[in-house]
This record gives sequence, structure tokens and C-alpha cells, in this order.
Amino acid sequence: MQNVKTRGIFILLLALAVLSSCGVVRPRNSPLYYAGEPADPPYVPTGRVEINYHECSVPGPTHRRMIVYLPQGYDEGDERYPVVYLLHGARGYETAWIRKGRMLQVTDSVFTGGLAVPAIVVMPNINQYDDSFDYENSRRKDAFESLYEIDGTVESAFIRDVVSFVDSTYRTIPDAAHRAVCGLSIGGLQSLYLEANEPGTFGHIGMFSPMWKILTKPGPDNWFYRHIKPKMANMFAVDPPAKVYILIGSSDIFYPHIANLRKYMDRKGYPYTYVKTRGGHDWYNWTPYYVYFLEHTFR
Repeated sequence: MQNVKTRGIFILLLALAVLSSCGVVRPRNSPLYYAGEPADPPYVPTGRVEINYHECSVPGPTHRRMIVYLPQGYDEGDERYPVVYLLHGARGYETAWIRKGRMLQVTDSVFTGGLAVPAIVVMPNINQYDDSFDYENSRRKDAFESLYEIDGTVESAFIRDVVSFVDSTYRTIPDAAHRAVCGLSIGGLQSLYLEANEPGTFGHIGMFSPMWKILTKPGPDNWFYRHIKPKMANMFAVDPPAKVYILIGSSDIFYPHIANLRKYMDRKGYPYTYVKTRGGHDWYNWTPYYVYFLEHTFR
């Protein structure tokens, strides 16, 4: 009995650590952060950061906010750019990569240093909220709030709501070869599912410490998280992405699950690039993963 209790406490502490790193745990009195607020220390990006809002076609808030990074030179010319959709983790939100992942600094460095093809980087909010009041201008979720709410509702509208808005608002190259999606933890899982559900949308997929299984069941009328294996078979057979990247730390909580995913993909002959690093489920890994993805995408 004592062993069972000890194991339960260990699992709870491990879950808290993972959820905290993803942006789940936040004291009630801690501040909210919005794009454009001064950083500490202040950082002025070489690229331009823009706040925009897109309409929502599924239940929840009527509009959602996204943060858009426009590379240096965007405003001076008429050139079209590829797009990277950068997804947050569970209970993170659209500025998580800026606040915790040093996204502006590393993106500037990679692009201005000629290490990657300059691209528009879009950071959307894909949390589930009940309505516009619950949305609270993209508030971050508190500890364990609606932990099992990830049911595919918001994700199912990502292409028609987010991607369509970006292609109609910015000078993008609107095809799969010039469109990438990547994310951390649940965002990595969502990156795979987005392409598997609508093959031919994203030519490049980046999964950073991804979950392989969701914690809840899809809604009764929601197809997004159902039948992933036949969807993957169709994705790789009909219109396969140019590149699929799986990056994870050797002590990550999801490492055993991703080992199973890789075994399945190897058995099926699905191509992917695998990068294993030290460490676990946290930002000291996710920022370098993002840099690696930028450097190897659109080449």
C-alpha cells in the first residue's frame, strides 16, 4: 500500500512539473502578458510583431487573437513569404513562445544570419473557451482548469479560420511546400493531426516533445482526434508532407510514448527525421527545437 501511495505522489508531482512547463500552472495573482508589452530586459525585434484577430467558426469566442512575426524587409517590398504556424502547449496561449521561448530573439538571429529562409511566423491561440467572456482577451488557463477539454473543436476549424485568414491578410505563398506547422507538447500532437485530417495543407511538420495520446475523448460530433492511424496512412499515401520532424529529450515524460510512435511509423515505412536530446519536457529544449526546425524548413 505504501508503494502505491508513493507512486501516486510521484506521478502527481511529475504531472505538475510537466503542466507548469507547458504554461498550465499560474498563481491567481500573477500578471497576464500581452504582445507588445516591454520585456525584461526590453527587446526590439528586427522583424515586426503584429497583433491581429480572426473570426471563429466554431462555438466559443467570436474572435481569437494571433501574434504575427513579419521578417525584416516585409514592409519595404512586395515579396511573398512562406509561413510557419507555431503552436503553444497545454494551457499556454499565443504569446507563450515570446514570453518563455525567446522566440523573437532566436527568430531574428536565424533569419538575419542567413541560417534559414525568412518566413512569416504565426502564433495563434487554440485553447478551448466557452464564449467571448470566458476568453478574456486570450487569458492563460489556470492550474488544471478544464484539463480534459481538448476535444478537437478549435483544432477542426484551424484551416478555415486561421490559415485562410493569414493567406488573405498577408503576402504568403499559399501552398503546402511553403507552409509549416510545429508546436510543443500538445501543440506537437496537433501539428501532426492538422495535416493528417487535411492532407496537402502543410508541407513541413515539427513535433517538439509531442504528446501521442490526448487525455480526453473527442466530442460525439467531432472527428478531429478520431482514427489517426488510417488518417496517417492516407496522408503519407496521397499527399505526403515534405518533412516530418520529431524532437524529444531522453528524460521527457512522453519519451516512451514517442518511442512507440516511431516503432509504428518505422513498421509502416513513414519517413521522418528524429532528433533526440538530453533533458526533459521544458523550454530549454523547445527553443533549440524551434531553431532546428527553422533551419531545416523550406530548404
